[in-house]
Amino acid sequence: MKELELKYGCNPNQKPAYVSMDDGGDLPFTVLSGRPGYINLLDALNSWQLVQELSAVLGMPAATSFKHVSPTSAAVGIPLPDALKKAVFADGVAGLDDSLLACAYARARGTDRMSSFGDFIALSHPCDEATARLIKPEVSDGIIAPGYEPAALAILREKRKGNYTILQMDASYRPETLEHKHVFGVSFYQARNDSRIDASLLENIVTQNKELPQQAIRDLIVSLITLKYTQSNSVCFAKDGQAIGVGAGQQSRIHCTRLAAGKADLWHLRQHEKVLGLPFLDHIGRAVRDNAIDVYLSDTSDDVLADGQWQELFSKRPEPMTGE
Repeated sequence: MKELELKYGCNPNQKPAYVSMDDGGDLPFTVLSGRPGYINLLDALNSWQLVQELSAVLGMPAATSFKHVSPTSAAVGIPLPDALKKAVFADGVAGLDDSLLACAYARARGTDRMSSFGDFIALSHPCDEATARLIKPEVSDGIIAPGYEPAALAILREKRKGNYTILQMDASYRPETLEHKHVFGVSFYQARNDSRIDASLLENIVTQNKELPQQAIRDLIVSLITLKYTQSNSVCFAKDGQAIGVGAGQQSRIHCTRLAAGKADLWHLRQHEKVLGLPFLDHIGRAVRDNAIDVYLSDTSDDVLADGQWQELFSKRPEPMTGE
């Protein structure tokens, strides 16, 4: 396919919109389902670069959840502890523990579930059935991967009544070194950012303590590669092979730090026994639960509970969080 017509550009009024290759060749991806938009493809191509690089450097399956051209998180395939499984709605998913790719996606999607609502997913390896089962109930705009198991593709094609965007990327594709874009009729050219981020960057330890555990090296690489594909300014916290707090695109680095640190705090708190034990009514869906948990962990929770709104969500009034 040499040209792909898009739903619209950055906004619905921006038509026509399409993508093609400068050299007139075939696009490096195939549309298996759905019809992507302009932002969808920006997310897809940027997120693909992230997971491909992360997997190549660490030698592990990788996944990311992208939203509006920045990752909400990225992760490599490390099995999840029980509390984290429950916190990210991955408990009870068949085959999760047998698929490191599924573990990577569960971590990436579960880090910042508020921001990941309506995300674009990228996988470094062919999507398997366990990963597809994780994706199926989530609100998502699309996915890009180098391939799909038949059972996984069948599951994903059921999303959005068959209109879910599924892209298959040519894993062998390598872009030209020089890249360009147009802004207000002016053409910008620059060398592609192909700098390699790996453990060699962490050899010059400038602190008195020269010991850097392998887990710390892994997590620093996860954070650095994640930051490479965010919108500047950016700050990233990482733990256990995943980015647990990403603050991106703010004018102030201070605000980026606050945002990333706040998300990292929420990631930890979502695994607290009081949060895991919230007595939600059975009919309350995932998105509403995510919103309720966010409010429950915020400074406004006392006001919300005092107003009696808890009755719309819970079978009984939940115990308040304390500073423990």
